[in-house]
Amino acid sequence: MQYRFEDRVPTESEHRAIAASVGWSDHFDEASIGASIAASVRGVVVLAGDEAVGMARLVGDGVHYFYVQDVIVHPDHEGHGLGKSLVARLIEWVETTAPAQAFVALFASPEAEAIYRELGFDESEALGMSRFVEPRR
Repeated sequence: MQYRFEDRVPTESEHRAIAASVGWSDHFDEASIGASIAASVRGVVVLAGDEAVGMARLVGDGVHYFYVQDVIVHPDHEGHGLGKSLVARLIEWVETTAPAQAFVALFASPEAEAIYRELGFDESEALGMSRFVEPRR
């Protein structure tokens, strides 16, 4: 199969379809996903023919701090190194764009840890923490 990478964020429909393919539809708020995608610093989409089968995004300040988000490959296209290639393209963009040393972080599922380690990610001395915040209405 021939794959083509495009340096862009996914469309809302592409994002929905790829997320649904791995059972992640409930991970995203439908009403705000368009705004979230639009606020991306960078994105990469992989296509098989005309169908988007993988995606990855960078969010952050676009200067020094970046977070790898939504790295998803359709299950029918796993095992071809697409996830690793998506993230590598994002990192290459940071390397050629950031004006000084950049901090790039991500959360990894256990299945993806080895891929991220191959790309130079590891646990640092800094403790990664997170919190979900509900909007006040």
